[in-house]
Amino acid sequence: MEALVPFTTSGQLLNCVDKKMLVALRDGRKIIGVLRSFDQFANLVLNDAVERIHALNEYADIPRGIFLIRGENVVLMGEVDLDTEDTIQLKQAPIEQVLQKSLQLDEERAIKDSIRDEILKQRGFCTERVEGDVDVHRYGHSPYNI
Repeated sequence: MEALVPFTTSGQLLNCVDKKMLVALRDGRKIIGVLRSFDQFANLVLNDAVERIHALNEYADIPRGIFLIRGENVVLMGEVDLDTEDTIQLKQAPIEQVLQKSLQLDEERAIKDSIRDEILKQRGFCTERVEGDVDVHRYGHSPYNI
C-alpha cells in the first residue's frame, strides 16, 4: 500500500479562510489579519491587517487595512489562537517609541555583525552579500513609512 503524500499546495489554505492569521514576510515584517482570499500561487488577501513591530518587551501595531501579499514573499504563516491572543508577554507602546528602539537595536546588531564578518573573513570565510539579499537589519521600519 502506498503511503499518502501530504497535501502541501495552496489548497491547504482553504481551512484558514476567515481565520486570524500571522504572516511573516521575507523582508522581516509580520502582518496579522483575517485571511479572506488566496489563489493557486498562494497570494493572500488579509482584512483588518496590522503590521506588528516589536523591540525588547514592547510592541506596536501599524494599521494596514486590506493587505495583499504576493505568495513568493511569505516565509511563515500560522493561525492566531484567539484564546491566548490577549495574554502576550509584551506591552503595547506608542509606534514612535517602538520604532526608535527597533532602529537602535538594528544598529547595534549591524555593528556586532560587521565585527563578526571581519573575524570570519580573517579566518578564510566569505561573507559576501549581493544586491537583492534581504538586509536582516532593516525591516522597512522607519518613521516615514507608517
